[in-house]
Amino acid sequence: MPRARESAVFRAVNRNLPSSVSRPGASGPQSSAPASGMRAAGFRGLAAAVLASLFLAGCSGSGGFFGLGGSEGGGGTEAAPASTIGTGSVKVALVLPLSAQGGAGATAQSLRNAAELAISEFNEPDIQLLVRDDRGTEAGARDATRAAIDQGAELVLGPLFSASTRAAGAVARPHNRPVISFSTDSSVAQPGVYLLSFLPETEVDRIIRFASQRGRKSFAALVPDNAYGKVVQAAFQTTVASTGGRVVAIETYAADRSNLQQAVQRIAAHAGQIDALFLPDNADTLPSAAQYLRTAGVDTGRVKLLGTSLWNDPRALAAPGLQGGWFAAPDSAGFNAFSQRYRAKFGAEPARIASLAYDAVSLAAALVRTQGSQRFSTTVLTNRAGFAGADGVFRFNANGTNDRALAVLEVRQNAAVTVSAAPRELR
Repeated sequence: MPRARESAVFRAVNRNLPSSVSRPGASGPQSSAPASGMRAAGFRGLAAAVLASLFLAGCSGSGGFFGLGGSEGGGGTEAAPASTIGTGSVKVALVLPLSAQGGAGATAQSLRNAAELAISEFNEPDIQLLVRDDRGTEAGARDATRAAIDQGAELVLGPLFSASTRAAGAVARPHNRPVISFSTDSSVAQPGVYLLSFLPETEVDRIIRFASQRGRKSFAALVPDNAYGKVVQAAFQTTVASTGGRVVAIETYAADRSNLQQAVQRIAAHAGQIDALFLPDNADTLPSAAQYLRTAGVDTGRVKLLGTSLWNDPRALAAPGLQGGWFAAPDSAGFNAFSQRYRAKFGAEPARIASLAYDAVSLAAALVRTQGSQRFSTTVLTNRAGFAGADGVFRFNANGTNDRALAVLEVRQNAAVTVSAAPRELR
């Protein structure tokens, strides 16, 4: 998007900011873009400003996209050198496991690249990212967070893992520095430690409520016996109860899937009593589970199969037994646009969660531009109207968890087709 247009829209929306919210100086860059149906009370102007800033900046595993907080990667022999992105006056820490072994280090680099992309696309952001390596360990997270705060960081973005997030929060909170983490483990969320990630509980709530609205009342679940399974099972039971439905049966199977077929057979015994079956697992398991269900005589034309964003994988979408099933996930349009720009800049595919770093940096830059000294205050970060980024509308709750606007998709002819669009505002 041409920057002249961005600046013009900033000026237009800045007039909507409530008087209680600090305005940027008249001589500096102005605020952001049109509020597209966002709901707010006292924060309507703030929501509008940040909503558009995040869009305008880009011209627009198990347990969510990465795992239940991820698995702590083995620490590198030594931390990656500290670096900075941007030259603004407001310092923000970006804490990532850059030297961690295995896929964690590669994912961290993708997150760092996305942060760099956000800085390059935002119109003259007044922030400087202090990039620090936590080595994928708790001790590394403490050291990295402490070093960044000592150097003036007002906000901490990251870490990636749950244990590292807990450690970073323990350092940041006494200094009144908020943390915006990329972990999916809601147990580490607390006031001042906010999760930007895709929480399994939110996906479960969305898909079960949608199924209930479509007339499904009797549910069963086939759940992996691991940390992710425990989280989604609890959310499943809570949401079914809140919608007035009933849970007929829940069966679990080992993480290595050695007893998957037996668990499917036990579920199949209840097939006549249910009209929906929840299968929250990934593409390593789903094709086999779907085949076992067919072999056991479960009519998936009558019993609707339900899932989470883990279904959004070409291997799962191609499974014959999953055709017609529904699952909840972020709308893909924003991420696809982000991916295209990422590939153009870095010549590689981004990690699926790279958009979280992009949104976190864009949010920080927008708040610096529009909110003055209150930019990272609890009141600003937890406003109920929320913000919007590459993966749609989101908001931080006071307890550190988040709400996200999710779509419901149907597996149809080996593809995911939207049957219920992600809301454009959060209620």
